[in-house]
Formats: sequence, C-alpha cells, structure tokens
Amino acid sequence: MSTLHPSPLGNRRPNKEELASFKNAEITDRLPTPENPYPVRLLIVGINPGLWTAAVNAPFSHPGNRFWPSLARAGVLDPQVDATAGMTDDDEARLQAQGIAITNLVARATARADELTRSELRDSVPRLLSLVAEIEPQAVAIVGITAFRTAFRQPKAVLGRQDTSSLEGWPNDAALWVVPQPSGLNAHENIDTLAQKWRTVWDSLEG
Repeated sequence: MSTLHPSPLGNRRPNKEELASFKNAEITDRLPTPENPYPVRLLIVGINPGLWTAAVNAPFSHPGNRFWPSLARAGVLDPQVDATAGMTDDDEARLQAQGIAITNLVARATARADELTRSELRDSVPRLLSLVAEIEPQAVAIVGITAFRTAFRQPKAVLGRQDTSSLEGWPNDAALWVVPQPSGLNAHENIDTLAQKWRTVWDSLEG
C-alpha cells in the first residue's frame, strides 16, 4: 500500500464497528508539495470525506462509490484504481502522471453529506480559491451540484462548465466544471453517464 499517504488501518477495509470512530477525521489531500511537485491539469474537489474514506485515507474509497470506475471507463485513469483499502504508491504515481490533484470543500468526515452545514460549505470557498490560485490547474471539477450551489451561492447552477465571471475571486485561467456525485445513492447516474461527463471534462484540457 501507499507509504506516501498510508491508511490508518494498513491495507485492509474497515469494519462497521470501526467506522464511527472516524467521524470528523480528515484525509490527506492529493496535491503537489514542495517535496513532490507536479503540474496539475485537473483539480477534483469532493464535498467532504465519508467515514470509509477517512478510515483508509483515500478519496472516494467506499466500495459503492463509482468515482474510480467512472474515471477508468472514461479512459482518464485506466486500469481502475481500487481504493477500498487505501491507495498504493503506484496509484498515487499514476494520479500525478496524469496531472490530477484531489481535495475536498470541507475536510471533516461525516456519515452523510447532509450533515454539513450551509456555513461550512460557504466558508470553504476562500480556501479553495487560494488553492486554485496557488497550484494553477487548467480546470477544476467540483463533484456535486447541490453542494456547489450552496457553497458558491449559485442556486440556479446546472451540471457542466460554469460561467466564472460572476464568481468573485475566481482565477480567470482555470475552467470550472461541476460533475455529479458518484455515490451509489445518486440514482440519476450510472458508471456510463458519469464516465461521459468525465470524458467531456478531460477532453477540454490541453496536452
């Protein structure tokens, strides 16, 4: 497993009894660092970690989450990453080679996204704006339209590429996309439809 971002549980999945102990825990962002710099093509922004994700310290790691399968189906990161027990150093290296970075709007883990407050989502925006200005990705993809509407005060926003001209402080050079939540609870999407949306984002990038 990963020595870069190790899982608190080693290379195993959490059991039901362990999950509750990870409420409000945080995971390690997958971002360039001074020790490990790399150019970012796409910054993917989740809403906040789930308990399983916090337990294994790997983004979108719940077995029912369709994030990694949809990236593989889209040809963005193939073969598919299996993050259910944490990510390997090879997984981390492939992310970086593709120029992908991953963070969350809100750092604390919850059992459900609706446990986040409106204030938490809105207070997360300045930090994201600073991060985008710092690492200068070609594009940012926020994963979840409902949270995006709340955080950015855009109640009429729809999925797809966003008009950033009305977003105060947004770095003009970074395209902004909103893609659907890949959780298995989102009955409006499947792996194929999610993959189509990721392919659209990926095809918009240079290089």
